[in-house]
Amino acid sequence: MRHMTVIGTAVAAGCLTLASVAPAQATNITVKGSDTMVILAQRLAETYMKKHPEVTIQVTGGGSGTGIAALINKTTSFANASRPIKDEEITKAKAAGNDPQEYKIALDALAVVVHASNPVKELSLQQLNGIFRGDISDWSEVGGEAGRIMRYCRESNSGTYVFFKEHVLLDGDYAADCQTMPGTSAVAEAVTRDKKGIGYGGVAYFAKNPALHILAVKKTDSAPGISPMKDGKPDHEVVWSGDYPIARWLYVYTAHVPEGDEKAYINWMMGPEGQKVVVEIEYIPLKGVLDRKASAAN
Repeated sequence: MRHMTVIGTAVAAGCLTLASVAPAQATNITVKGSDTMVILAQRLAETYMKKHPEVTIQVTGGGSGTGIAALINKTTSFANASRPIKDEEITKAKAAGNDPQEYKIALDALAVVVHASNPVKELSLQQLNGIFRGDISDWSEVGGEAGRIMRYCRESNSGTYVFFKEHVLLDGDYAADCQTMPGTSAVAEAVTRDKKGIGYGGVAYFAKNPALHILAVKKTDSAPGISPMKDGKPDHEVVWSGDYPIARWLYVYTAHVPEGDEKAYINWMMGPEGQKVVVEIEYIPLKGVLDRKASAAN
């Protein structure tokens, strides 16, 4: 069982208050990790720095595992992760003198995509398990036109790879012919060019690509398909409710309880201004944060 401090989906009264922070000098914050979160992290950083020129925020990807390793090695301020930190990572962090803190800053619908010309519009979790484990290898087996299924996966240090393996493959092995892509944008590019392709990743990377179709996913073969999209945008409600079966939290980890500008930045990301950016980049915001802003304005 994981033992660590967890900061929840809303900022409690008196906790991480931005007003209490008054930076006295220039600060450099480094952010490393999840490729799924790179476009979100970059936009958050850009938006924050415009209002806080005394703070410099540098964002790089590399995968969730890479970010957490950098945090353990004390070479980054924040580690972005699209999966929870592992028990063995916590152990290593504590052995290095760290006390890792976890912050849930957004949610993500993990989308499954095919080429726009593919007649398949929905798949069950069981069918996805069969496809990505290699038990189903022809589109005709799942209601499509005959032809070999071309599988595109993420690399093993990716939080997306781990989440999909745990929640869709049920900890089974990926098919040996699953082509490993260095990032979700590379998955999108591969499936865009391959009419027999299928891939997965954060919905924000696929939402505006007309060459791709985002599949509805069924919890069971007899259940209705649930799409993570509505009216051309990610559907917040089906993620918040749990109706969409492959959604997840997106995390920021720090090596210790943050102070000063680091504390202020996390507070801002989890508050109304940061969550507005989350929506703009087509991730799923923390439930209720933007509603509180609207209520305060009324």
